[in-house]
Amino acid sequence: MRLLFDQNLSPKLVELLRDVFPGSSHLALEGLDRAPDAEIFEYARERGYTIVTKDADFHELSRKPGAAPKVIWLGLGNCATRRIEELMRERLEEITVMDDAPKARILRLLP
Repeated sequence: MRLLFDQNLSPKLVELLRDVFPGSSHLALEGLDRAPDAEIFEYARERGYTIVTKDADFHELSRKPGAAPKVIWLGLGNCATRRIEELMRERLEEITVMDDAPKARILRLLP
């Protein structure tokens, strides 16, 4: 599974989680840091990324009919990047199950 981290998350997560999510990226690294959500959504869909965000907007986009990228919606407020890394590692099994489920579109991760 390749993740695409939203602008509201640190680009450091790409390196911190490289061992479990190789090939992941961040919007800033893809030149999409100022792109509208719909463009990001399409970019992720075309390239097989799962979007990781704290933003509810991608949740709304994922509910529209048609092919869509999967979304991991983090239910964390302001916190350290290390806490996000920990949550992703703690919930790796759930993330993998979601990735393997063809009809799954969104996974809400709460601490």
